[in-house]
Amino acid sequence: MKKLYYAALFYTVLGLAGGLYYRTLTHARDFTGDTQLAVVHTHFLALGLLVFIILIPFERVFELSKNPLFNWFFWTYNVGLLWTGGFMTFNGTNTVLGNTISPAIAGISGMGHVIITVAFVLLFICLRPGLLAGPKALKQ
Repeated sequence: MKKLYYAALFYTVLGLAGGLYYRTLTHARDFTGDTQLAVVHTHFLALGLLVFIILIPFERVFELSKNPLFNWFFWTYNVGLLWTGGFMTFNGTNTVLGNTISPAIAGISGMGHVIITVAFVLLFICLRPGLLAGPKALKQ
């Protein structure tokens, strides 16, 4: 459970820092166009903070971490989210600075979403046994 708490805290800090970076960089460069930097903070807050905060009660009730696939979910999800956010920051920063980047970067950055999808499949596999056990499991 501590791992989920610290992950939520980490993504809260990362999300807030991403928002601050976006506002600071765009104001410093007088940038008014569209950039991926605008959604970095929401990705970290929604996919990081909210997902891990929501998982804390599920861990409490269903002991998700006892499932051997839970660690696979946890680390795969973190890699995918950091990959996604990192490339969004890279792309957005280059947009604000006026640099052109290779279209291949978009494909590489999209891999982060694929990794997150794999992690969600693992999460649902971990959730299934506890949810199917029904209310009897909750009374213990």
